[in-house]
Amino acid sequence: MNQPDNYRFQVDLSGMINILSNHLYSSPKVFLRELLQNAVDAVTARKVLEPDFKGRVHIELAGTGSGATLMIEDNGIGLTKEEVHQFLAMIGQSSKRGKDLIMGETSFIGRFGIGLLSCFMISDEIVMLTQSAQGGPSLEWKGKPDGTYSIRELATELSPGTKVYLRCKPDCEIYYEPQNVEKWIYDYGALLPHPITLRTGQFEKVVNPASPEWIAQPELARGYRNEVLQFGERLLGERFRDFIPLQTSSGRTGGIAYVLPQAVNLHAKKKHRVYLKQMLVSDKAENILPDWAFFVKGVIWSDELQPTASREHFYENDRLEEVRAELGESIRGELIRMAEYDPDRLRHMIRLHALSMKALAVADENFYRMIHRWLPFESTYGRRELGELLEDNQNIYFTLTLDEYRQITHVASAQSLLVVNGGYIYDAELMESLPAINPEIRTERLLPEDVSLAFTDITAEERMKYFELTRLADAALRRFRCRIQLKRFKPAELPALFTLSKESSELRSLEVAEEVSPDALSSVLNSLGSILKLEGAYSTLYMNLDNPVVTRTFMPANSRIFVNTVEMLYVHALMLGQYPLNKQEMDVMNQGVLRLIQAGLAADTHRGDEDQP
Repeated sequence: MNQPDNYRFQVDLSGMINILSNHLYSSPKVFLRELLQNAVDAVTARKVLEPDFKGRVHIELAGTGSGATLMIEDNGIGLTKEEVHQFLAMIGQSSKRGKDLIMGETSFIGRFGIGLLSCFMISDEIVMLTQSAQGGPSLEWKGKPDGTYSIRELATELSPGTKVYLRCKPDCEIYYEPQNVEKWIYDYGALLPHPITLRTGQFEKVVNPASPEWIAQPELARGYRNEVLQFGERLLGERFRDFIPLQTSSGRTGGIAYVLPQAVNLHAKKKHRVYLKQMLVSDKAENILPDWAFFVKGVIWSDELQPTASREHFYENDRLEEVRAELGESIRGELIRMAEYDPDRLRHMIRLHALSMKALAVADENFYRMIHRWLPFESTYGRRELGELLEDNQNIYFTLTLDEYRQITHVASAQSLLVVNGGYIYDAELMESLPAINPEIRTERLLPEDVSLAFTDITAEERMKYFELTRLADAALRRFRCRIQLKRFKPAELPALFTLSKESSELRSLEVAEEVSPDALSSVLNSLGSILKLEGAYSTLYMNLDNPVVTRTFMPANSRIFVNTVEMLYVHALMLGQYPLNKQEMDVMNQGVLRLIQAGLAADTHRGDEDQP
């Protein structure tokens, strides 16, 4: 039997660089992060050999524009000639793996051994000078994007550590501008424990200040309020007024959740800044905090999460889920602490971010119990905090939908009936669960027909008097599948109230959708609507005889324009209830207005003729 021929994969380095720049990394500026990571990892490795060793990182910018050169130097462990071949010539091999001098992989930031390749995105050549702290010759390594590299031993012995030189690639001048380099160094390395010095033709400075003690112990941040707020403003570019310290039970993940100074959209992407082993991994992390925490922007540091190959996101695994839950518990715990010790601060936060607080209250009964008095709700008494509504009311009615609330709000308000609009997200759920956290309170869903029961029936004599006109009004609205009922109710200023049963509400929704749907879907919707029509899906228009317009409408002398007036009152009631008008109803409104104008003009003309001598 013939033995199979074995071959080795060939790697197209230029193709790899294209993948890095266009697919793996979000921006070429990550080359600076990769260089910083390599430098810090080298310092970390040397500290294993020399526990009292003090690491440092130095960056220099020389020249401008297309002639600019960047140099980054560390005084870390350096590389031997064997290690240069092993770690710089093999794609995917990492110097952070499998070495005896490394106590554990968690001591290091980089994991994938491709970081140095990112430099080819902004330079056509990488020059590295290195001296191993374990001895051996000083070396010069030069790499090119075509996959070739050279190594030579230097006659002069360098100090232990590594220097990397990059020369500006055409159209990459932006990545060598001093102000950009300074900003990116701070962004990536603000929490690094080693000083990073930047020297340019104009200045020399330490870019990253020493980490304050509250970084290691976030619970201490409350005692450094101004410093913490300034830290957040510099990192996140936004001025904050409040924050919440974050920490997991293990202490391996911590941070600061900055409370956003303005209300935010519930569905907006939540982007947080996350540092892994003190190096920025992502400033757009979306999965590090619970979804309900959309009222904060986090600066979070961890040494226990698993980054993706790009080191810009985290794997969604059990550990991330546990960390997210514990950070959410930190936020919840701080809000409960505020409720007990600083209620004014919590009240301000709730007013600004009510939706977030309601989301948390729905999920956590204990939290709801602590903060329910400060949650705002729309009601027939206006938009009030729940505590205000409870001062004079132990019974609260609520609607399940916005449509139900719109149907009854005018009548309920006139009767001083407290009704909460449960049509907004979370509000109906909170109303239903309110008795569970306060047994002295009763809540009950209110339907439009329940409000109609409070209407005063007309007398038998009135029923006989208006029988024919009521029948005529019913006939006029039959094409809208609406019935007329004459009642008396408050407020007298309200001429008519339109209400929907469950079936008629579904039918109305189907008819509106049918008008704007393609023919195929329209046919399906029409079939569904036919079923509801067979089930007697009728709406009701309650007409208020206490209203002078309705009273005059039902006078026999006005029978000539009676039908037109009834149709207009029907459309007016729809608009008052904020129902969208279908095409047929729009036609009624347009034609009805013209008819009323014509009737008014005709009356004026007739009166003018009578005035002639």
